Amino acid sequence: MSVDSSRPIVIKRIKKGGGGAHGGAWKLAYADFVTAMMAFFLLMWLLGSTANGDLQGLAEFFQNPLKVASSGGSGTGDADSILKGGGTDLSRSAGQVREGDVEAERKRRQARREYERREKRALEALKKRIEELISDTPQLRIFKEQLKLDITSEGLRIQIVDEQNRPMFDLASDQLKPYTRDILREIGQVLNEVPYRISLAGHTDAAQFSGGQQGFSNWELSANRANASRRELVSAGMDDRKVLRVVGLSSSVLFDPNDPLNPINRRISIVVLNKRTEMAILQEDSPEVDVTDEDFPEAASLTPPGSLQGGAR
Repeated sequence: MSVDSSRPIVIKRIKKGGGGAHGGAWKLAYADFVTAMMAFFLLMWLLGSTANGDLQGLAEFFQNPLKVASSGGSGTGDADSILKGGGTDLSRSAGQVREGDVEAERKRRQARREYERREKRALEALKKRIEELISDTPQLRIFKEQLKLDITSEGLRIQIVDEQNRPMFDLASDQLKPYTRDILREIGQVLNEVPYRISLAGHTDAAQFSGGQQGFSNWELSANRANASRRELVSAGMDDRKVLRVVGLSSSVLFDPNDPLNPINRRISIVVLNKRTEMAILQEDSPEVDVTDEDFPEAASLTPPGSLQGGAR
């Protein structure tokens, strides 16, 4: 076979690359990935730090863009077209507040905390005063072990408890013993001098009530004893309007849960209510008040500036 010498000879040389690391396409892909991750985490941070009202406003914007457009995008149109949490009507959501509202709320909280501090000092002073009264009064001193005073979340609690040989009431009755009347009369005079309302609760032990009319139980007995105590406090001069609640709790709240039959479980509980508990009983919100020395006396001065207003075994 002859070879055409005039035909050019083409020699192809293949140049092999130096590896993926010497290319630039992967850098673009990586930069896109990092940018996307930054955008994702920025979105997560914004969602986590945005108030619920703002989120609701954003959601409403994307769901009803025409509503926002009709108000010019600033909430200056019809009241119904105002975005919640935005515009000029900032009271429509918790997302935003009017100028000055944050400072006003801070002052209200500060006033409430100051009131509660003063109130606690006043109740502690009242507790000390009653303890001194018990120690200084001969007819009360012998009952010192039966008078339990402590500060609870509801206020100052005064408990008059039974002893084995010294009950507060006649057996299975709401008739007060003479010395119980003396105790209540002394306490009633002190309670009438402080600007707080009280709650009364009667308690029995776990022994089942026997005798009496059908259906009568420790529930009725404890309620009757609480009411008898109320009458005695009032007869001692305490304003009847200071009594906010009178309840009978039977043996549902034992003083000594380890021994349901212990005589100490039979007792009368008088609670000098703090303002928070009083409002809770009245099913109202805690008051937003400005604390003043006149309205909320210091612990050293418990007498209110004026008369009270408002009215088993």
